Amino acid sequence: MELTLVGLRVLREVAERGTFTAAADALGYTQSAVSRQIAALEQAADSRLFDRHPGGVRLTAAGSTLLRHAITALDVLDVADRELRGADDTGHIRLGFIPAAGAALVAPALAALRRQSPGLRVTTREGTTPALVRALRAGTLDLALLTSRPPHRSPDADTPALHVEPLLDDELVVAVPDDGRYAGPSATTERISGETWIASPSQAAEPLLGVWPGLPGRPLIHHAARDWLTKLHLVAAGIGITSVPATLRHVLPPGVRLLPLDDAPPERRRINLVRLPGPTTTPVEALTRTLRDQAADLADTPR
Repeated sequence: MELTLVGLRVLREVAERGTFTAAADALGYTQSAVSRQIAALEQAADSRLFDRHPGGVRLTAAGSTLLRHAITALDVLDVADRELRGADDTGHIRLGFIPAAGAALVAPALAALRRQSPGLRVTTREGTTPALVRALRAGTLDLALLTSRPPHRSPDADTPALHVEPLLDDELVVAVPDDGRYAGPSATTERISGETWIASPSQAAEPLLGVWPGLPGRPLIHHAARDWLTKLHLVAAGIGITSVPATLRHVLPPGVRLLPLDDAPPERRRINLVRLPGPTTTPVEALTRTLRDQAADLADTPR
């Protein structure tokens, strides 16, 4: 089997991005160049490495096997390159997180880690759950903070199963302007049904927050924003309302109130710390402990 480093890097990028087009953009290649590299790998391996489907591509069993060894080979070569350049990168941790975990969990945890272990270097990446799971599988992330809903299934069905550690249980609430329109400690579905909503752009594989789940009727969505700060400031300006995780109460801008719904079933969410199975490094363990501590602090803070 004749494999090239370029081919292995292309394999890893396609596995992470989920499409040939996205991998080509990330690598600065044409899509046809990516296709040729994958075709050459498949010929060398005498196996199909990806299954094509309307939304992109998915690794086959043979592709997953080759990717696992490609990650090992590419990581070893990266270590050799750093040693030859005299660079010490043994304290580097790569963390991915969903948007809802950034402000309340990731930022304070990294601040605490910096005080406790100033020699560690953490790089972060925000993304959707499918994108972060692919990055874990491709070996370009060490840890990822992902969300799940009951019954809290595994983030994907691939093998080996990902290691999932529950960190924080949370519930959705409604963010409303603090201008007197909403009195009392809670709201009702009837009260919010006619409101203008601020929602996140939705994808088929990753429905994002905004409109309260299961709200009757057709919601009036006049504003779309992925960034939580933008959505909350739109609420503060009286532009509309949105649903958010209750943990965001710690980072609310002035002029926003968070209200539960007293006539709707609780909408529970869980933030999990996810990684590939197997042993971890000392830096990864240090970040894991810090994230656990911050999650415990959030859980213990009165609402």
